[in-house]
This record gives sequence, structure tokens and C-alpha cells, in this order.
Amino acid sequence: MKRLFFLIIVILLILSGCSSLPKKGRPLEDFQFTDQYGQSLGLEDLKGNVWVADFVFTNCTTVCPPMTANMTELQQMVEKQGLDNVHFVSFSVDPEVDSPKALKKYGEAFGANFSTWHFLTGYEQEVIEDYAYKNFKEWVKKPDNNDQVIHGVSFYLINKNGEVITQYPGNEDVPFKQIVKDIKSASKQ
Repeated sequence: MKRLFFLIIVILLILSGCSSLPKKGRPLEDFQFTDQYGQSLGLEDLKGNVWVADFVFTNCTTVCPPMTANMTELQQMVEKQGLDNVHFVSFSVDPEVDSPKALKKYGEAFGANFSTWHFLTGYEQEVIEDYAYKNFKEWVKKPDNNDQVIHGVSFYLINKNGEVITQYPGNEDVPFKQIVKDIKSASKQ
């Protein structure tokens, strides 16, 4: 009896350590923003694709450079795995400064592959602050008289239906292998 109880406990512990992504997540509201080429990109354009999103700005002096470098590394890992239909979306949290041209230059500096990575702008500051909070539970605030925007540092995994299904740290201790594993899982759903 003790052996059976021990075996059940071990099996439960093993199973609890296995992560499974939810099939349904928090649905995103539609958007229509402008990418680094000055072209329109919206939620409908990304449907049917798994994607990873974050919030950055080009003149950030703290968390954005490591986040963008980490997103580049993630993009390269995904490409090496041969995963098709995986996109990356970086929403600018400083749209008054971050023109499409500025975002393109910023992405190039980090080696972004623009065929699947979209840097978005083309909205008012209040729009991105509202969109980030309502859809990602991400707080974004541009203080008066300061060029540094306050924002979170998460990467968000979005499923093919445009739903946020999980998030990860994006600036340090990024769980790259887990994110790739979750992308593979979400791609099969």
C-alpha cells in the first residue's frame, strides 16, 4: 500500500511539472497600426499565426536594448527550428518619437528579420497606453517632462486566434527553450 501511494505521488509530481498551454486565452481587441515600412498591420493580418509581442521604444536607455536583443535571439532560435508562421511584434510605447523610419533603423541595429518581425507605431500615446493595459495587462506611461517611458518587460505569446496565452520575462532570465517549446505547442493547436 505504501508503494502504491508513493508511486501515485511521484506520478502526480511528474504530471504537475509538465506545462500545457491553455487552448484559449485572453482575446486581443482589433488594432490597425503602422509598421517599420509605413504599411498598415492589424490583428487580422496576424490571425492564423502564432506570435510573440513586447513593448519597447527606440531611445530607451534601460530595459529595451536587452529586451530587443533577447527577441532577436528568440527569433533566430525559432528560425533554426524551422517554425513557419511565427511572427514577432514590438509595439512602440513612444509613438511620437518612434516613426517607421526610426523603428526600422532600431530593428536593423539588432539584426531583426523584418519578414516576420513587425515594429509598430502610428497611434497616439493614449491609444498605446490604453491598448497595452486592456489587452496585455501591461502598464505603459510616458511621464511629463521625461523622455523615458515606463513600461513592463514581458514577452507575450499569442495563439493563432489572437489570444494572449502566456507571458515570460523579456529582459533577463528569459526562458528561451520554454518559449520555443510553447511556440511549437501553440503552433499545433
